[in-house]
Amino acid sequence: MTESTRPDPDALLARVQQEEARAQRGSLKIFFGASAGVGKTYAMLAAARVARAQGIPVIIGVVETHGRPDTEALASDLPRLPLKHVPYRGHLLHEFDLDAALAFGALHKNALVLLDELAHSNVAGSRHPKRWQDAEELLAAGVDVWSTMNVQHLESLNDIVSGITGVRVWETVPDRLFDEADEVVVVDLPPDELLERLKTGKVYLSRDGDNRADRAAANFFRKGNLLALRELALRRTADRVDDEMRAYRQGSAGNPVWPNREALLAAVGPGAHGEKVVRSTARMAAQLDVSWHAVHVETPGRPLGEAAQHTLRLAESLGATTATLAAPDTATALVRYAREHNLVRLVLGRRSRRWPWPRSVAERIAAQADDLDLVQVGQAATPETRPVAALAEPTDGAWRGYLWATAVCCATALVATPLLGVLELSNIVMLFLLTVVGVGLVFGRGPAVLAAFLGVGLFDFFFVPPSLTFAVSDVQYLVTFAVMLVVALVVGQLTAGLKQQAEAAMQREHRVRSLYDMSRDLSAALMNSQVAEIGARFLTSEFGARSALLVADEQDRLHTVEGATASVDTAVAQWAFDRGEEAGRGTDSLPASACLVLPLKAPMRVRGVLVIEPPGPRPWGLEQRRLLQTCASLLAISLERIHYIDVAQSSTVQIESERLRNSLLSTISHDLRTPLTSMVGLADALELTPPGLSEAQREVASAMRQSAQRMSALVNNLLDMARLQAGAVQLNRAWQPLEEVVGSALAACGDTLSGRDVRVDLPEGLPLLHLDAVLVERVLVNLLENAGKYTPAGSAIHITARVRSDTVVLSLEDRGPGLPKGREERIFEKFERGQRESATPGVGLGLAICRAIVQAHGGTIEGYNQTLDGVVQGARFDITLPCGLPPSDLGTQASSEEPSAT
Repeated sequence: MTESTRPDPDALLARVQQEEARAQRGSLKIFFGASAGVGKTYAMLAAARVARAQGIPVIIGVVETHGRPDTEALASDLPRLPLKHVPYRGHLLHEFDLDAALAFGALHKNALVLLDELAHSNVAGSRHPKRWQDAEELLAAGVDVWSTMNVQHLESLNDIVSGITGVRVWETVPDRLFDEADEVVVVDLPPDELLERLKTGKVYLSRDGDNRADRAAANFFRKGNLLALRELALRRTADRVDDEMRAYRQGSAGNPVWPNREALLAAVGPGAHGEKVVRSTARMAAQLDVSWHAVHVETPGRPLGEAAQHTLRLAESLGATTATLAAPDTATALVRYAREHNLVRLVLGRRSRRWPWPRSVAERIAAQADDLDLVQVGQAATPETRPVAALAEPTDGAWRGYLWATAVCCATALVATPLLGVLELSNIVMLFLLTVVGVGLVFGRGPAVLAAFLGVGLFDFFFVPPSLTFAVSDVQYLVTFAVMLVVALVVGQLTAGLKQQAEAAMQREHRVRSLYDMSRDLSAALMNSQVAEIGARFLTSEFGARSALLVADEQDRLHTVEGATASVDTAVAQWAFDRGEEAGRGTDSLPASACLVLPLKAPMRVRGVLVIEPPGPRPWGLEQRRLLQTCASLLAISLERIHYIDVAQSSTVQIESERLRNSLLSTISHDLRTPLTSMVGLADALELTPPGLSEAQREVASAMRQSAQRMSALVNNLLDMARLQAGAVQLNRAWQPLEEVVGSALAACGDTLSGRDVRVDLPEGLPLLHLDAVLVERVLVNLLENAGKYTPAGSAIHITARVRSDTVVLSLEDRGPGLPKGREERIFEKFERGQRESATPGVGLGLAICRAIVQAHGGTIEGYNQTLDGVVQGARFDITLPCGLPPSDLGTQASSEEPSAT
């Protein structure tokens, strides 16, 4: 077994652990389609019948046949679990019985449960809000699950599908569940056949002469939509299969490359010619529209130099995935990397072979892997440049190694001289070979080569007769010298190479341990200052660098966390934060800065920047930059975790405060309602009780009645607000024309709007709206009363409506002073008034109630100021309500209800 085919023991262990965990869970099989009507449920039931015939205990948990005879015939022979009855708003709804399915799985080995429509939302009060969560519990209990879903139900594709079809699907399944499924069966049907099925009534059954299928064909089921959805479904499935193939290849070392998908690998050498290889690969990748990798192999004696680092940074900027490998042989490392990542084409520079030098890297790769396509890039006929490390002047430490090699060889000769009469010459040769091994192990390759030559020379001069001369009396000693020199050189090279590999492994282990310690400390951090301290400690210990952590606030302004030791250039830091890119020293952006600035990119947003001031003028190496980027990622994740901890705590406090306030409002409202009603009755009784009241007494009674009624209205608002906030209000929805609701609201506000010019412009053909007419009338009444109270007497009020996409927008405009500037949104909060101190009665609940009612209908309400030449002309409120699907328009309903069809 060669180095390129030897499996990674860590990967094998992880694979065994995954297989053990998978063996304890049930298997998930998904029947996946592009749209409704392709036959997912039919295919699932047909496969279930085959499984039952093979002795597998199969039971239907829930199946939606939608009245199709063929589907119902398949389901009729399979046992079913009785559905559970769940009370919801005065009705009993039928839902999947999870407990019964778990009991069935406990009684039967290898039990299989059929769950149709994996994205279905369960009724409120069920154990899980989503059916896919029911499936996860069954899988965790060891029960196999088969289910169905459409491509629009995938969370990552939801917005793409809504943009294609114009229909937003609210029931989604996380991509994680789809990717972790044991098997995905694509149920595909050409668009023309699906449209034919739709016309013949096999997708939506015709009831009472409706034209639902025709309407669906004109909306959701257009051929262009179906083609796009089909492509999405097939592409998503192909991506999943590609991930499975890569996982299989990683678990099976030594497999040849499978050219099922184009991908390129650029081999970056130590010289300056690597830039041409990288640019050529980038151009080929752009022409083929494929991904590509750039790899540099660090071999013994050839460390990662500046030229290779610069080339790898260039490759990263061109969109490559870069890596640095440490291996004794370049060709073997490249072949292994290509096979692990299934990279079909390997691009490298062309070098002519000159005798007696060994074969080129391309020739060695061709000999090892005939499954790889080799593309050689021509290079200019310039003298080959050596690695930067080789061009560097020897340091004092390097000279010291050569001196020590000379001294040790001389010491070996002195020690061996008294033993000449005791030991054979072959044993003395072993002493010199041992010296070469020791020198190579301690001082490296160069001193080992010197020790090999010195050892041969000293052995010849002192121990081979005639002594104290380089002359040789026996020609056979020449063979001894040659073998001794070759063995010494080979052993020295191997020893030095093993030393370098051991040092590289120790460095990698040290980095991993340092990152582990850092992540462990960060997991316990609860404040930004603790995160900054942990990051500064890591950077100081690993790089000797000073650092500063800058965290962004809600307005995206950066603030330095206490404990900073680096000098911060705020302009560079803000630039890096705004663009989410590295800046400063060693980068292509603002390189004149003395510090390197890394953006702290968390999963949700950029949380700040990390400023690092290096200890010397030497730039960061590629491996060091990657370690710094990993450090920045860990800091960003910790800052985001701390942020959401604060958000959760604030939300908990706010929720408890709202709950307490709503309880107090509800209690006070109930306690005040009875005495206020009594006061109104007493005021009426005073006016009717003989003898009649005087004019002054009648005014007092009238004022008492009005005050009591105003207080009663306030109490009713408080009580309604508490009920709306608690979710205790049930909408009594019905299909209503908007004209009737507007007319009722105007009639209720007749006294308030007397003397005003109220214009109502409602276009003909407005759709029916599915709403609670009483509550929506309450919204309009509150808005009209506000217009009557806060606008000049006699000013006009204009009510309009328009259809926008799948919503209806109802607008109310007045000619008053408008809304307070900058507080257009806050006026919808509870107890928020337009004017802080005003003689106009009210406590600021009207608009809060309006928003709560509109949101309960799935709509929105917003307030604006109308301006002309910068002068406020009045206020405008827009109420946006969903159109819905009235019973007379069932064809459109097909397009919106499509996700639930199978």
